[in-house]
Amino acid sequence: MIIKPINKILPLFILPLAILAACGSNRVFDENKTVQNGNWNVHEKLAFDVLVGDILSRYDFYLSVRNAVEYPYSNLYLFITTTFPDGRMSRDTVELTLAGHDGRWLGSGMGSVKYNQFLFQKGVKFKQKGMYRFEFEQAMRVNELKGIRDIGLRIEKE
Repeated sequence: MIIKPINKILPLFILPLAILAACGSNRVFDENKTVQNGNWNVHEKLAFDVLVGDILSRYDFYLSVRNAVEYPYSNLYLFITTTFPDGRMSRDTVELTLAGHDGRWLGSGMGSVKYNQFLFQKGVKFKQKGMYRFEFEQAMRVNELKGIRDIGLRIEKE
């Protein structure tokens, strides 16, 4: 058995690991919140707290949704309230399309749960350093929205 010196084999392992570590390095924040029992109450807010230190870069915001195939609608309306570090607030209404016109679910996943990710905002610059809070509320005009499993927020540097 021939044993190769470690200094010749080690680079073969380190280079792929370094490449893998570089992938996704632009991700600043990535979190999902579970909707209890898959029933999203109209008064339930899913909050994400994001600490921002870099106000020079631009960021892309992604929203993700995991829904059960029992979800009764083809879209999902959300209210998103942003609270800035200085206490100011803004509110957006967003529509996310979960199924096509033919009724087929969009996104990925096998079985009874589907996953979709949406580019929400591109090239955003934070104006202040500090803690931002993003609160999501379902805006579907029903008290209990059945079939939504998770809502997620991902923020990446451009």
